[in-house]
Amino acid sequence: MPLLKSKYTPPFYLKNGHLATVIPSSFRKIQGVAYKRERISTPDGDFLDLDWLTDDASKLIIISHGLEGNTDRPYVKGMAKYFHEHGWDALAWNCRSCSGEINSKARFYHHGDTEDLTYVVSHALNKYKYTDIVLVGFSMGGSMTLKYLGEAPEHLPPQVKGGAAFSVPVNLASSVAELAKEGNNFYRKRFLSKLEKKIREKALKYPDQIKMSDFRQVRYFPDFDNLYTAPLHGFESAEDFYFKASAERYMYQTKVPTLLVNAWNDPFLPDECYPVSACRDHQFLYFEAPQYGGHVGFTLKGSEFNYMEKRAMEFFGNGEL
Repeated sequence: MPLLKSKYTPPFYLKNGHLATVIPSSFRKIQGVAYKRERISTPDGDFLDLDWLTDDASKLIIISHGLEGNTDRPYVKGMAKYFHEHGWDALAWNCRSCSGEINSKARFYHHGDTEDLTYVVSHALNKYKYTDIVLVGFSMGGSMTLKYLGEAPEHLPPQVKGGAAFSVPVNLASSVAELAKEGNNFYRKRFLSKLEKKIREKALKYPDQIKMSDFRQVRYFPDFDNLYTAPLHGFESAEDFYFKASAERYMYQTKVPTLLVNAWNDPFLPDECYPVSACRDHQFLYFEAPQYGGHVGFTLKGSEFNYMEKRAMEFFGNGEL
């Protein structure tokens, strides 16, 4: 029965998918979050910056941000604050080059990069000995979360009890094609503009591996992924990357309760990203498709917190785990 009927009701002025996406991203403010930053070294000689809210709890939420996001994004801070106020420790981690400092290696991050997420989970367990850990991810971070939970379920630490993922392009190639449409030019250009700045910095450090001049060829995500993502992360091509990194290849193998929430009016997601049939009889993967919500929006009228935060807490706290 893991097809769930959604209870989300948007404010009347946020029924349009674009408005539901852009307004909370641009104007939402989360006050009173004072992270404690920790930098850890990765096995390949790089670093990751982790941001903690701790109070010696036995339960931990690990939060993964979206493409070109970071732990300061309102959807990350809102989730961290909400869980911390309800007795959990919170760990929000920054993908490589997303914490405000370019990482040390030529590579950076991508939708299927569960190697770093695995290391973050292990570090948290070794540092604080949590009894219960849940993972929450947004968009790209949701892809990482679903892939992590499903790619090797037999090796999942027993402390990892479940996950939740919001606004996830579970079929990456179809979402890339959706973002190539004229109506989504704003989002695509904004993402690529941010990535261009990082490529410029990396090209100075690694001129033999990264050519800034190549960026002139980039108009769409496959251009960027063929030139940079694929060669820097061991994929044969953008197509190979989209296939191997897509969460749908892994998420059906999950053995812990996992919630996926994709709004029907999400401008980033085509039909391929709504796995209604596949989740209908799945034992562990719960799928919820609200009519509204946009991409990582889900605003609640008159509330500091949004539906994603309250829905994740409900899922983890009401007996599904």
